[in-house]
Amino acid sequence: MHDIHWEKRFREVHDHGVAAWTSGRRSPRSMFGPDEAAFLSTIGCSAQELFDFVDDALQYGEPDYPTILRCTAIRRAYFLDVEHGKHAGKTASMSDLPAKSAQVDGIAWLPRMIEKARLKLRGEMPADLMYGCGGDRQFLRGRRIDLPGFLELVRDSGDDDRRIIDTYKSKS
Repeated sequence: MHDIHWEKRFREVHDHGVAAWTSGRRSPRSMFGPDEAAFLSTIGCSAQELFDFVDDALQYGEPDYPTILRCTAIRRAYFLDVEHGKHAGKTASMSDLPAKSAQVDGIAWLPRMIEKARLKLRGEMPADLMYGCGGDRQFLRGRRIDLPGFLELVRDSGDDDRRIIDTYKSKS
């Protein structure tokens, strides 16, 4: 699907989700129909992921639509280019994640944030986990890096945690 077409359809699905949320349909199943969920699957996104973005945006005022689109575009490119459009077929367990209090170089949340970004890229997020949640946004606030930028950093760094850590530290 040509970029402009998927972005247009994604905006339509997003906006439908906003309208559904506003009318009281506040679950992934009630917010998105089967056709919308099928479309999201073709770009490596789940109804749960878009629901989480819409829900947080409407409850807390963030993330904004451009941030949602950029995160989705990064995942979509990874899904199509690296995973060749095939879903991983597995979901991580919440118990696999570092604790919120886990630290690296004295920085709490960073180990968890790195793992969440990797799960987001691979499409392995558990339903109870959101890349870009309030904790993630707070963690990045005050740095010269945003949610899509951090996702790109993790993508570009591969397994090189030290590169991620050092880059994060340099963004203050």
